[in-house]
Amino acid sequence: MIDLVQPLLNGERRALARMLTALENERPGYETALAALYPHTGRAWIVGITGAPGTGKSSLVSALAKAYRARGQTVAILAVDPTSPFTGGAILGDRIRMRDLAGDAGVFIRSMATRGSLGGLARATRDAIRVMDAAGFDRVLVETVGAGQSEIDIVRAAYTTIVIEAPGLGDDVQAIKAGILEIADVLAVNKADLSGADNTVRGLRAMLELGHPASRTELLQHHGQLMSVEPSANGHNAPLWMPPIVRTVATNGQGVDELLDAIEQHREHVLSAGLVELERAHIEIEIYERLRETLLLRFLQALPGDTLADMLRRVQAREIDPRGAVSELMGLVGNQAIG
Repeated sequence: MIDLVQPLLNGERRALARMLTALENERPGYETALAALYPHTGRAWIVGITGAPGTGKSSLVSALAKAYRARGQTVAILAVDPTSPFTGGAILGDRIRMRDLAGDAGVFIRSMATRGSLGGLARATRDAIRVMDAAGFDRVLVETVGAGQSEIDIVRAAYTTIVIEAPGLGDDVQAIKAGILEIADVLAVNKADLSGADNTVRGLRAMLELGHPASRTELLQHHGQLMSVEPSANGHNAPLWMPPIVRTVATNGQGVDELLDAIEQHREHVLSAGLVELERAHIEIEIYERLRETLLLRFLQALPGDTLADMLRRVQAREIDPRGAVSELMGLVGNQAIG
């Protein structure tokens, strides 16, 4: 795997594809290669695209890629598709929807199955983003699964998060449940040529005006359009970002340039506010998650024989409750799991 590092840094697409396959399948040596690539990351701007199924995420991602290319920027696309809980397979269909980008040397498309991971991303997504970053792409577009109300992981990986809505997919309460106010840096109402688009825009705007912290006196950190709030205790105005709402029609390119401008405006805002803190927050969350995963694996490996199966039997027989089972298992393993 280490032999792929330099060719990848030189922009060889074959080396990039092989590296992504290696990390997704956890082939021997991939961790060493990732460590060698890490110093070359931090240059690409990562844009996350999420939303419910049927909002046109893939079509809008394809349109965004074309618009970026028209501006002379290179684009890598990472499309995450769901894995069937019954067969374990996945239909990586986003490449079909993005076939118009085929043949463009400045665009690289990779589909990735979740393999059971929740939160809208695959377990290897963060590493794949870093590999694409090291490969020299200006923008990395990450399209989530599109499950609806549980896709918050993208906020922990992207610098700008776009939430896509479409007319006819639910009322204002549904939008609140999806956590739009919390995760969106930019709101895109796609399929804006359909009836009901005006109502969708009005509903989103009303929720933003109701829920945004612009009326508070204290400084609250949020991504979005620059706003002046009431003077804080130190007498300065705190700039806040109100997520803009952009109407788009991905199939004919309507509103795509406006969406691109909104992304770039948010990028400038984040850079002016300080990207270091945002990146630090992402790294901190990732380290905690990797620690939790590693410690759990070591703990299970340290359990003697059929201990876990026996404990499951005891809990099912009502001989012990789940909380007591965990305490007993911890007592059996002790410090061995983290030694």
